[in-house]
Order: sequence, then C-alpha cells, then structure tokens
Amino acid sequence: MAKRVKIILAGEGGQGVQSVAEIIAEAANEEGREALYIPNFGVEQRGGVSVAYLQIGDEPIGAPKFLIGDIVVALSDRAVRRTKQYAGPETLFVYDSGIENIENELPGNAKKMLGIPAIEVSKKELHPRVFNIVIMGAVLKASDVVAVENVKTAVERKLGYIFEKKPELREMNFRALDRGFELVASQL
Repeated sequence: MAKRVKIILAGEGGQGVQSVAEIIAEAANEEGREALYIPNFGVEQRGGVSVAYLQIGDEPIGAPKFLIGDIVVALSDRAVRRTKQYAGPETLFVYDSGIENIENELPGNAKKMLGIPAIEVSKKELHPRVFNIVIMGAVLKASDVVAVENVKTAVERKLGYIFEKKPELREMNFRALDRGFELVASQL
C-alpha cells in the first residue's frame, strides 16, 4: 500500500490551482484510489491567493485539511508567503523560479526547494493559458501519485468540449503536461 500524499497548491485567483487539484483527484479516483480535494474559498476571485488541499492514498481519508504537506506548490509571491507554514522536514516545496524577490520568504525547513520555470516555459514554448497544466505535470512527477495517462483522460473529460471545437488545444495541453513532468524530472 502506498503512503498517503498530501499536496497543497496555491496561486493567485485565476491561475487554475483548483482545476489542477480537481483533475488530479479525479484521475486518482479513476485508479481506484482514495482522493480528497478541498478548495479554500474566499476572495480569490477578487485577486487573493487561492489554495487547494489534495490528499491521495489507499485508505479512507478522514480530514480534508492538514498541517504539513508532502508537496507544497506556490505560484506567486503571495502564495509562497501563504503556504510556507505547511512546509516541514519532509516537504518538497515547488515554486515558479520566475517569481522575484522571494529568497527570504521561502521556507527554511523544507527537505527540498524546487524552482521551475513554468511561467517562462508556458509563455515561450506553448501559451500562457496552459501554465496551470505545466504545473500539473510538475506535481505528477514530484508526487508520482497517479499515472500521467489517467490524468490525460481526466483532462479530456474536463476540457473535451473545448478540444472538439479547437483540436490543436488538446495537443498543446498534453504537451504542457509533459513539459511540467520534464521540468521536475530534470531536477530530481
């Protein structure tokens, strides 16, 4: 039996952290795993920090929130400040390396800090709108919690209606997923 994995995703409202968490939870459920995702609602839609709590394991999950994450992903300077309290001695703290002036804000107690150029890659290689899908690929590689193919199936279910209208978006989203996976693989 695999250990339960606790993941926190945080970013500015509109960066898609809730969609990423929901898709990964759905993929885990399709694999027959236990998955619990809870969004943090508040003023995110008005420019605040949006936080998603996600747990995946093989045993029933009793509580939606937790104190220390196995993986914490922060996509903005405010998200770094908001989530550093969830880092512990076994935490992999993932952040976008394009965030400026956060060196003193990063948690000093995390096991490993992993800065990835997700915003830069999405802008230069793909499209800025697939930034969250790049992050999803990074989370998948960092956690190894669900199979990429099952996540692609979940993405297809969530975005299939868009892909039918614009088939080129399917390829771009799947490439973004693969690039996020590659960005983390090159650093682990």
